[in-house]
Amino acid sequence: MTAFAPRTLLPLCLALGACTGADTTPTAAITPPPHWQSPDRQGAAQITADWWHAFGSPELSQLIQQARQGSFDLAAGRARIRQASAAAVIAGAPLLPDVKAELSGSYQQLLGDEGFSALDAEHDRPRFDTYATGLSASYELDFWGGRRAARDSALHSLEASHFDQATLELTLLAGVASSYLQVLALGEQVRIAEGNLGNARQVLELVAARQAAGAATRLELAQQRSLVAGRERALERLRQQGGEARVALATLLGQPVQALHLKGEKLACIQWPGIGAGVPSELLGRRPDIAAAEARLAAADADVRVARAAMLPSLTLSASLGTGSEQFSDILRNPYYSVATGLTAPIFNAGRLDASHRQRQAREEELLATYRAAIVAAFGDVERALLAIDGLDRQRQWQAEELAQAQRAFELAENRYRAGAETLLTVLETQRSLYQAEDDAVQLRLARLQAAVGLYKALGGGWTPDANQLAERTPG
Repeated sequence: MTAFAPRTLLPLCLALGACTGADTTPTAAITPPPHWQSPDRQGAAQITADWWHAFGSPELSQLIQQARQGSFDLAAGRARIRQASAAAVIAGAPLLPDVKAELSGSYQQLLGDEGFSALDAEHDRPRFDTYATGLSASYELDFWGGRRAARDSALHSLEASHFDQATLELTLLAGVASSYLQVLALGEQVRIAEGNLGNARQVLELVAARQAAGAATRLELAQQRSLVAGRERALERLRQQGGEARVALATLLGQPVQALHLKGEKLACIQWPGIGAGVPSELLGRRPDIAAAEARLAAADADVRVARAAMLPSLTLSASLGTGSEQFSDILRNPYYSVATGLTAPIFNAGRLDASHRQRQAREEELLATYRAAIVAAFGDVERALLAIDGLDRQRQWQAEELAQAQRAFELAENRYRAGAETLLTVLETQRSLYQAEDDAVQLRLARLQAAVGLYKALGGGWTPDANQLAERTPG
């Protein structure tokens, strides 16, 4: 039989390959808006990777470092990167020949006519010894780019793993900052509640004294006792929420809450930095989640090419060089070599290859939609953060005045009640207004600080895919 030479098989492969249609890669373009809705945040975005230092809190910076070192989620992400790196090496291996070495020896002896009983016989039995050594190599020609596409898919998946890790770290650090601010705010609210409870008890003593003197009714006494009980309940609720916030913060740090020791910074000492949002078109290169979605889309496009190549003929070349002998000392005296080529083409597979191709095309369309959704969601994240900051800044202009007037009203009402010129109902209302104004002040400051954290996160937290990161994504 005459073997096909590679130059004979190549035209046949090309002819069969021409029977399939070319893949078309859908466009992923999304036109960013020309500017943000907020007119006061159009300055250049100058966000550093250590953005948390802008809040001026040494304790927050320390907690961030603890989270980066102790988070089990980040550790799991690093393991996923190593898995993806190994997968990329595996996917690229078929682009090179597969070379094997062999060294073998065998011993064979006939038992003779007497079967196994002949093992104890003294007479000679026929014996055969063989020894062989050799090298063999095989290689599948990548005519259609399927092997290269498989490698590209794995490399893009590795990139996505790096980008996912950056997204995970950004989310974690923003969560630590937000949870820490929540702990401080609840501590401040507890102190306010304790102060208001003390005021309520003082008023209760005053009402009780007036009721004993006949200047106040039992109804007024019951009303004030009810208010004191409500303040007690609110205080316990805030203490519970404070404990839960500490547990949440410790969990993000990767440690039990018993190991969490805070120095007790004041929320009022935390700075809120001015943050320029830049222009929307810059956002696409600053968000690691968008980069991850883009990398997965590129991997899906490569998978489509892999599926298409699987529908085409494949050509394999193999060669071997070896030697063998019945005597080990003569093992190198009988060399031989062989060269072979083979063509394999799919004929009937019940539509499996075509279905696989269509499946991967649909997967690419899915990831294209996911990529576009990630871009639109990123724009929405920034817009919401900017709206929150602008709205809270406007509220702050009036909140200080509200608190000052509530404090003044309570003092006037209490003094007038002592003098018998005001009813207890007015005192109760001013107490509630003062407590609410003080509590609102803390919540407003917390919301403003958390909005700054949210804007940092929405803008990518200073992340950039620099050259060193790109070099790390290419396995050696």
